[in-house]
Amino acid sequence: QVQLVESGGGLVQPGGSLRLSCAASGNNLDAYAIGWFRQAPGKEREGIACVTLIDGMTYYTNSVKGRFTISRDNDKNTVYLQMNRLKPEDTAVYYCAANDKALLRLWVSLYDFWGQGTQVSVSS
Repeated sequence: QVQLVESGGGLVQPGGSLRLSCAASGNNLDAYAIGWFRQAPGKEREGIACVTLIDGMTYYTNSVKGRFTISRDNDKNTVYLQMNRLKPEDTAVYYCAANDKALLRLWVSLYDFWGQGTQVSVSS
């Protein structure tokens, strides 16, 4: 079992930045990969980026490459999503999730443990 708590969402102007945090707790965390997902109103949940906790390998969806960076701090059991050059279309509830196969994939069905989500709104 893994428990995940997101934080860091808020309102930001277009072109601005935010850093989301995902604090993880549980046993054998090195066996997991953590992914960031988002869901806008009326849309399906979309995978953005993921990282393996044991070695920090990363994977991004094309729409955020070059703007978003996922990283981990194993001492703090925390995964971050640094979001730069934000656009209005980035507005969504952002979730972190864990898969126990440590796979760098962004399939929603792969992830068994989810946080409660944090709202990110990009608007002037």
